Amino acid sequence: MTDSELPVEASADGITATYRETDEERLLIFESNGGSAAVAQNIEGYAMLKVRPTADGDELERYYGFDMALDHAAELLGVSPNVLPVPDPAADMGM
Repeated sequence: MTDSELPVEASADGITATYRETDEERLLIFESNGGSAAVAQNIEGYAMLKVRPTADGDELERYYGFDMALDHAAELLGVSPNVLPVPDPAADMGM
């Protein structure tokens, strides 16, 4: 994926998910009704996932599996993990 193709957004059930990359990280940011949650992974895509309240917030927890990170992100937003939209480029996050 090239920089011109990023960021990628997906929306469902009032939740917007944005996938983008920085020089150091892959970021999946969820926003809903003023709340947010972020899942981050190193740019190489092999490290544990970090869950944060915002993209640049302090790390709350680390997970190996994407499903566990999504569960925590959903908890921060007060929604079911099943309703979180995940843009295609973020679908391979996790180990």
